Amino acid sequence: MTLTLNNRSRNKESSLTQALRQIQQLNSKIQELEQQHQDYVQKQQNLIPAIAEICISPIQEVQALRILIYRGEAACRQYLRSVLVKRKKAL
Repeated sequence: MTLTLNNRSRNKESSLTQALRQIQQLNSKIQELEQQHQDYVQKQQNLIPAIAEICISPIQEVQALRILIYRGEAACRQYLRSVLVKRKKAL
């Protein structure tokens, strides 16, 4: 009888230890994702002054912001480069 209770106690302890480990792993992943999100937001915010400086018309600014929001930083940078190239060709 005592042996059965000890086994049950160990199984419960093992389950609790396993659950605690999983919680710690999830907390670690949450922190990692939060940091990635903060980095992503910071990169997007860093582009806003460049958009204001490079885009001549409000329509270009709106287009650049739409690209930034829906397609991301890389696509926005590509759009801004294309705006600069078109401006140089026009001169």
